[in-house]
Amino acid sequence: MRRALFILFAAMLAACVSTPAYVPAPGPAETGYSETQIENNRYFVTYRSRNGADVKLIEDYALLRAADITLANGREWFIVDRRTTDAPRTGESGPSIGVGVGGGNYGRSSGVGVGVGFNIPLGGGGARASAATLEIRLGDGVKPDDPNAYDARSVAMALRAQLARQ
Repeated sequence: MRRALFILFAAMLAACVSTPAYVPAPGPAETGYSETQIENNRYFVTYRSRNGADVKLIEDYALLRAADITLANGREWFIVDRRTTDAPRTGESGPSIGVGVGGGNYGRSSGVGVGVGFNIPLGGGGARASAATLEIRLGDGVKPDDPNAYDARSVAMALRAQLARQ
């Protein structure tokens, strides 16, 4: 019994810490990148990780895909018009305790219930998310002086080098 519990725990831990790969998503809710062209030079780019991953990692994968789309379309730069992730707004700060109380009246009988929960985060401490989506606009010529404008070739080279070190 102890061995079975250990194997189950190890499998669950491995699923939590595995790093998703930069690959096309085989289906709508599967791990990988996907894009939707919404106009001639505009796309939604999404990177999804089924079990969740570090927010920065999935945002980097979405940015890398945006750079790849830009270069594949013969363009030089892209602007990120909108960014979204499904990461929680508040980070995990440590163990927590929750208490719930409820009651009910059923004719002549009544009852009260009390529940207590305890949470210990086992993750690496960083924010996690299942998906990051960018709305991008492709362009040519001189890159605009905008903090949301990216040189596609530079982004692709830098992110590939960074991701190779992980």
